[in-house]
Amino acid sequence: MTIGIEDRAVRLAEYIIENEATVRAAAKRFGVSKSTVHKDVTERLRHVNPWLCAEVRRVLEVNKATRHIRGGEATRRKYCEK
Repeated sequence: MTIGIEDRAVRLAEYIIENEATVRAAAKRFGVSKSTVHKDVTERLRHVNPWLCAEVRRVLEVNKATRHIRGGEATRRKYCEK
């Protein structure tokens, strides 16, 4: 069963908000590309549900602000395991 693009955008947004998920995590969970997730929640969702779009944008801004920390932690773990 396939779902419509607008419905997918809403479901992606709800998942990101509920789990404070990254675009990459949402893409993996829904089996779509990161580009699709990003386009759905930033462009398509704006026309379907502006309030939900604003909420997702807040979560994505936090993720973007902490991205360098997650990357540094991953690098540290990589070299500590050796």
